[in-house]
Amino acid sequence: MTIAITGATGNIGGAVARALAADGVPFRMIVRDASRAPELPGAEVAVATFADAEASRAALEGVDVLLMVSAAEAEDRLDQHRTFVAAAAAAGVRHVVYTSFLGAAEDATFTLGRDHWATEQAIRSTDTAHTFLRDSFYLDFVEDLVGEDGVIRGPAGDGAMAAVARADVARVATTVLRDPGAHLDRTYELTGPAAITLAEAAAVVSEVRGRTVTYHPETLDEAYASRAQWNPEPWQADAWVSTYTAIAEGALAHVSGDVERITGRAPMSLREVLAG
Repeated sequence: MTIAITGATGNIGGAVARALAADGVPFRMIVRDASRAPELPGAEVAVATFADAEASRAALEGVDVLLMVSAAEAEDRLDQHRTFVAAAAAAGVRHVVYTSFLGAAEDATFTLGRDHWATEQAIRSTDTAHTFLRDSFYLDFVEDLVGEDGVIRGPAGDGAMAAVARADVARVATTVLRDPGAHLDRTYELTGPAAITLAEAAAVVSEVRGRTVTYHPETLDEAYASRAQWNPEPWQADAWVSTYTAIAEGALAHVSGDVERITGRAPMSLREVLAG
């Protein structure tokens, strides 16, 4: 069985690559820049971008199982994904493991969740088997929500999110790749151990970091206005703001036991992620 991994220079793909290498499992890393690929035993390197159909097909020749880590946020990300999925099918890839989103749906409030849904549909439209890892928001990003003034601002109301650690997503992906046949055509919901509000998250950050962090619920108008200082493109502004409105509506409050069921290990809490 030949395994290929995208995103090996990033957090999730990199963690999976290191875990497989440590286990002595050979695999292929598909990267945009070979000079940035980690040097790992048993790993070969192929160069391609999601948007380059010809290079992607060549990079995927002979691959049986592909871990497709979703591309960086971009206005054309869905087009990139569709091109890469088509290339995988053309190359004869038999099983695609894709990092999707917990709220993936055609009409998802979190706008980028719609791209994940469409990518899932693109994969389903091929003859390849699939495993969809529907990740919640990442606990690792919670601290990044804190402004310079120590305030988390957003229109999340008092909604809660069962955010998940990237390390747990990587552990699930690694487990699936070790025995892909046990996870054919399955969809998993990857969450943390509990749903927490942003006020509760702020309190945890305060306690662990020893500084005062608070949460201020914004209105929609306030949310767009406060982010205008970064001059985002409309699609990016919508994605930022809908991160919070998805929490407000309760779309991310569901707690799943899939992380523990698949890995045999309970998912990490925000406190554990912050403690490193």
